[in-house]
Amino acid sequence: MTGSFRRRGVAAAGVAVALCLAAAACGSTAMMGGDTLTDAKQCAPYQQYLGHAGTKVHVYGSIGDFEANQLQQALRHFGDCTGIDVRYEGSSSFETDVRKRVADGQSPDLAIFPQPGLMKDFIAQGKVKPASAATKANAEKGWSKDWLNYGSVDGKFYAAPLGASVKSLVWYSPKTFAAKGYKVPQSWDEMIALSDKIVADGGKPWCAGIESGDATGWPATDWMEDVTLRLAGPETYDKWVNHQIPFNDPQIAAVTDKVGTILKNPKYVNGGFGGVDSIATTSFQTGGLPILSGKCAMHRQASFYAGQWPRGTKVAEDGDVFAFYFPSIDPAKGKPVLVAGEFVAAFADRPEVQAVQAFMASGEYATNRAALGGWVTANKLVDMKLFTSPVDNLSAEILRDDKTVARFDGSDQMPGSVGAGTFWTGMTAWIKGASTKDTLDSIEASWPKSN
Repeated sequence: MTGSFRRRGVAAAGVAVALCLAAAACGSTAMMGGDTLTDAKQCAPYQQYLGHAGTKVHVYGSIGDFEANQLQQALRHFGDCTGIDVRYEGSSSFETDVRKRVADGQSPDLAIFPQPGLMKDFIAQGKVKPASAATKANAEKGWSKDWLNYGSVDGKFYAAPLGASVKSLVWYSPKTFAAKGYKVPQSWDEMIALSDKIVADGGKPWCAGIESGDATGWPATDWMEDVTLRLAGPETYDKWVNHQIPFNDPQIAAVTDKVGTILKNPKYVNGGFGGVDSIATTSFQTGGLPILSGKCAMHRQASFYAGQWPRGTKVAEDGDVFAFYFPSIDPAKGKPVLVAGEFVAAFADRPEVQAVQAFMASGEYATNRAALGGWVTANKLVDMKLFTSPVDNLSAEILRDDKTVARFDGSDQMPGSVGAGTFWTGMTAWIKGASTKDTLDSIEASWPKSN
């Protein structure tokens, strides 16, 4: 599951973050001609969204804390200029709660889905509305066909991508590496050799944490997906994700065992926390922090982990922490990159809802958000100069590199009951001692028969 932005800052469950974006709510602008107008030049990009002043739109997602505040800032001018009062609510149990809300007839107007698979469950139920022509047109201007396909079902477009992240990264301390004489590995074999060197030096090469409330287990699924891309290749990865081969296929069993050579190796893990079992009870937010104290050397986690380091931590190539590309196993399979992101889907088709969805699909929104920092997108309309942090810039370069063999987070594409359910719980049980066979067999048995 890698798209969930709970990973970058957990929102308190059920806590609403009200975005004061309309003149009626903020009292900061004047009403003219039925729409909110501030400075004419400032409002020029929002002309196509006018005509809905005084309306409200409820947006629901897993984005929390700092991320929610940044989302607010990126939408502020839109609300001031259009008069639409956008209210965002973030929940740390979004995947569970959104199902209940929809079942109870309390669907949000817009939902920001980190998992296309979960979103497609609602599309199959007829709950999600097809995107408007304006939303589709805005999305097509900035996003590649591959990204647009993740928001489509049977050729019909439902949801535009929002943000993006690179998951194939390993965090480390450049200062520690320099002091110890360690070099950033360029291949899997070099990474294992480095791990063995760190063990020989009396250290722990790896630290990890997969605890994440209702979503406990998702970081272990990321390991599975990254290694599947590297060991089995992108074609097999696609077949696995789409259940064209069973979840317990021998190739996936080999991947699981390969992951186990690190995550279930007591010599390698879990630096700063305890033994292998401690991975299951260590939160993903704190999982990599022992790098700062030298208790572990490496932590595999996505680009958004940059937001988890304590205030004052220098995140740069010459800083306290930085990241390197999770190296490939077989160079013949290219340079695989696991990516994640979110998609904005509509449960209502009122004009003001369509206006907000269309704007969030636009280059203007992406530019507004990127300018605030701490966020990455694969939207090609955003100027690369806006990605000012070293990690954001590294991620954007990887996302836009034509040589990258990118695949979206697998669990996020799977049916919600698997990708946001049994895959998480199965990997948690595996970390705690369940065998590879029992783990994969149980996940395979849980796959919806209609799929």
